[in-house]
Amino acid sequence: MSDTSGTPLGPRRPLRRAFVAVFSTLGLAALAATAATLPATASAPTPPAGWTQVFLDDFDGAAGTGVSTADWQYSTGTSYPGGPANWGTGEVETMTNSTSNVSLDGTGNLRITPLRDSAGRWTSGRIETRRTDFQPPSGGKLRVESRLQMPAVTGTAAEGYWPAFWMLGAPYRGNYQNWPSVGEMDIMENVQGLNRVWATLHCGSSPGGPCNETTGIGGSTVCPGAACQSGFHTYALEWDRSVTPETLRFSVDGTVYHTVTANQVDATTWNNATRHGYFIILNVAMGGGFPDAFGGGLDADTHSGVPMVVDYVRVLQATSGTGGTTPPPSGNRDAYTAVQAESHDEQSGTTTETTTDTGGGQNIGSLANGDWALYRGVDFGSTAATQFLGRVASGAGGGVSGLVEVRLDSRGSAPVGSFAVAGTGGWQSWRTVPANIAPVTGTHDVYLTFTSGQPSDFVNVNWFRFGH
Repeated sequence: MSDTSGTPLGPRRPLRRAFVAVFSTLGLAALAATAATLPATASAPTPPAGWTQVFLDDFDGAAGTGVSTADWQYSTGTSYPGGPANWGTGEVETMTNSTSNVSLDGTGNLRITPLRDSAGRWTSGRIETRRTDFQPPSGGKLRVESRLQMPAVTGTAAEGYWPAFWMLGAPYRGNYQNWPSVGEMDIMENVQGLNRVWATLHCGSSPGGPCNETTGIGGSTVCPGAACQSGFHTYALEWDRSVTPETLRFSVDGTVYHTVTANQVDATTWNNATRHGYFIILNVAMGGGFPDAFGGGLDADTHSGVPMVVDYVRVLQATSGTGGTTPPPSGNRDAYTAVQAESHDEQSGTTTETTTDTGGGQNIGSLANGDWALYRGVDFGSTAATQFLGRVASGAGGGVSGLVEVRLDSRGSAPVGSFAVAGTGGWQSWRTVPANIAPVTGTHDVYLTFTSGQPSDFVNVNWFRFGH
């Protein structure tokens, strides 16, 4: 969540065609007016088979009381003692332990509420787990999740809102000068009331460095079903040490939309960021670099008093790779039969929509520079594939184009082939584009990656397949 170097954060993602489609259909004012807090569950669901619950707060308690100080501590003021001012991000609120800002609602929810006083000064809340030892066991997994509703505010009323559910590396507590090397894992961030969730790993050095700071290694997606601001969603991080390379998977409502693997950075950077415990943070910041990057911060139109509502926070652990997300069996996809693009196992930055292409179904869209989709277990057989065919459409304007690339087994691998796409006459004007690829045999995880010299969306994909 925070750039604790004090340098304002850059944008994680450019504004997307998906935003325009949603907001032009609903209208920002209408979305704000109809946003309603859905009922929270009475308690967290039973842990799945193979998982052990190691921390849980259901936020049960009397209305108007604070959080359990046995589990949580309040971070107050405008910085850590001796740490960067304004929490290192440029946010403007003063954090308090007042029940006006942080309190239980008596029905199993925590509310973190930013407030503006008559002089225009903002207060809000930031709580952190006392425990700093959350990490996977050797060869196992850790799952950190929360079911929550972002502040139910959108449009100009949401300017400056920055709710977050995130983690910082334990060595940061008491030091406050070693970010980002000790690691930060942002499980849920949102700004400006946009219907989108961001997930990010911060690591390495700042600015720049192997983790592209102050932006970090991030991805985002729209909230499935109800908008982020109008319904509860479950945001989770699965930290997996049972696989090689070690992997972080970020999900919303069970769908993984962003993945970071250890081989995306050098070993020293990864180890410095992950070979220790973490603590968990919930807060609602107001203003700062991230909101500024998406249209500006607080002003007279910003609404005061709209809370982030948290149903529960829990941490699960699995040993020896048992439980949790399991990739499909190797070889479950035939490379020479059309693979539907929306059948991805993981993705970052994509959306799914109904297609008018022959055969119907869905396509993936809103594809721009840096987006990707993963298809596990594609079986190429013993005779080498030498061709890649993609069914694509583009409504991009003049001068906007990009590459659809095929990479094997890692997003960091060099592409084995690619083709260029410019406007085809519309986002549902489909054509099949062929490309030559380096010979491929055996079974591989296939990544479609999308690369462009500008931030605009440039392609939709309906399906792809390979040929000899």
